[in-house]
Amino acid sequence: MVKFENPLGTIEIKEEYFSELLGSIVPTCFGVVGMANRNTFQGVRSFFARKTQYLDQGVSVTREPDGLVIELHIVVTYGLNISTVVRNIVEKVRYTIEEVTGMNVKKVDVFVDDMIS
Repeated sequence: MVKFENPLGTIEIKEEYFSELLGSIVPTCFGVVGMANRNTFQGVRSFFARKTQYLDQGVSVTREPDGLVIELHIVVTYGLNISTVVRNIVEKVRYTIEEVTGMNVKKVDVFVDDMIS
């Protein structure tokens, strides 16, 4: 649970909200084929439920005192400029989270786990 206070009171947001929000935004970015598994649990879950896509796949959000730290594991299209794709993702994620929640995004780490032609 991510908690923060503002002049109107205390706001609590579940990590699942961020994961599902980011899981629906990141795959729509140019050059992103899909999300990769970020841990063993997601790998096992994907293995047994092959036809089901989970929105939290490849997304991790943690709260630090000075903002959110977002970790994304992606699969990109072969032949594209990876730095441009990653920069686009970082800007879109930062803008969306700050607009929707009003929370500061400290860092967005993007890991390219695979490339598909």
